[in-house]
Amino acid sequence: MGQAVLPGNPPVEITLRRSSRARRVSLRVSSLDGRVTLSMPQGMPEREALAFAREKSDWIRGHLDRRDAPVHVGIGATVLLRGAEVPVVAGAVRKAEVREGALVVPDAPAMAAARVKAHLKLDARARLEPAVRHYCTRIARRAGRITLRDTRSRWGSCTHEGNLMFSWRLAMAPEDVLDYVAAHEVAHLVELNHSPAYWRVVGDICPGFEAPRRWLKRHGAMLHRYRFGD
Repeated sequence: MGQAVLPGNPPVEITLRRSSRARRVSLRVSSLDGRVTLSMPQGMPEREALAFAREKSDWIRGHLDRRDAPVHVGIGATVLLRGAEVPVVAGAVRKAEVREGALVVPDAPAMAAARVKAHLKLDARARLEPAVRHYCTRIARRAGRITLRDTRSRWGSCTHEGNLMFSWRLAMAPEDVLDYVAAHEVAHLVELNHSPAYWRVVGDICPGFEAPRRWLKRHGAMLHRYRFGD
């Protein structure tokens, strides 16, 4: 992995990646955070790959321009919570809490983003843990450790040991979406794959999962618009 800068106004930072499987040079612009990745075969000179990126400058900038602008979370901003936009306001509280349709944080602007992030993490865990227990009961299995992370490429995962990982940003999604992701990962305790048998397990324990699954595919990138100052 390396870094390069595509000149222009503004300049664009590019992540360089060599791949033994790549047959040709390729570009990718992440819909989540706008990261531009230039992949190239192992033997290709870097200057040739960068020349390709310069030729595709308009394509890169077009994709970046179509992305939704990031939302820097703080007092006066809005944030998604359980699928609804709520304003972040200052109030006489010790930690973030929901009051009358707003997310109230202590009146300390420098800490507001961290307080909102902490609230989202707590909310995600408070709902994911009982959802996991519920679906485990449906399949007569036990999950291992549950961890929360800020992942870019997946909303959840299941290890061979039965440990489950979830993105805490699911707290911003509609409640049925978070519930579906819990069912999705619990189903991997039965089938650690995405075979037809696996999807039958998902359908058995979470009927109607197709709608929240579609929501994630269409709108999931929106949850990554929110920046928490870290």
